[in-house]
Amino acid sequence: MPPRRHPSFRQRRLGAELRKIREATTLSGPQLARILDIDVSQISQMESGRIGISRQRLRAITNACQCLNEPLIDALGNMTQDRTKGWWEEYRGLIPSTFLESAEHEDFAAGTIKIWTSLFLPGLLQTGDYAKGMFNRFIPQLTVHEIDLRAAFRTQRRNLFLRDPRKKLEIYLHESCLITRYGGTDVLRQQLGCLVDDSLRETISIRVIPFSVDTQPGPIESVIYSFGEVPELDTTEMESSRGPFFIDAPGELAAYRAIFGRIEKHALTEDESRDLISRTARNL
Repeated sequence: MPPRRHPSFRQRRLGAELRKIREATTLSGPQLARILDIDVSQISQMESGRIGISRQRLRAITNACQCLNEPLIDALGNMTQDRTKGWWEEYRGLIPSTFLESAEHEDFAAGTIKIWTSLFLPGLLQTGDYAKGMFNRFIPQLTVHEIDLRAAFRTQRRNLFLRDPRKKLEIYLHESCLITRYGGTDVLRQQLGCLVDDSLRETISIRVIPFSVDTQPGPIESVIYSFGEVPELDTTEMESSRGPFFIDAPGELAAYRAIFGRIEKHALTEDESRDLISRTARNL
């Protein structure tokens, strides 16, 4: 079977973890290839997610690298068996692939996802009209068809995620998110009402950083931190106008956990945040 041209998020992450396991030893790619009796090109292809790997081959690699982290090995073994095709694939070729990667990242998360944003409300909590208002501001201007497709994708992404009882959201918003009128005043008022309703769900926590906090408690970017099946599979996603990029280096993950700890200390309580959101909607 030829190498994959476009490995998925999950396939790339499996390969990245294999590379980390190898690099934690003194083994080079050629040395590991000799131990496994395979072509050296297969090592780089496995570590880039361009070819598949069986659970048996995974165990051979971890044994050769003397990896004793059984919870991680089991979690990676589960990833080798995953052949499901994500719902987002129906949109491939219709919207940018970066949208699909964010959806797959959310699907990859094993439990809680933490989000910090200071520019706009998180995609998982956006109404269709709010999403259209955001996409309508893109430069160059999107067509009506492109806007409708992206908003439909975002709505489906939201609905499917919220139906999954295993997933929990911890949302931290800067107060400025509550007054930026994507789509206009009526759209924002409806969006804030939906935000209040979402805050009452058992699986969602929404907390606001008010203007009264004198310093920004974290980065100004939109940051998404997901908890994996094991700590080694945690992921940070940084959103930007050019699409997301993903961070899985242990040191950087620790830094972002610390950032979320700082944000949590400055945030209003859930009840205080709900009151602020409701009051902001009434005053629009």
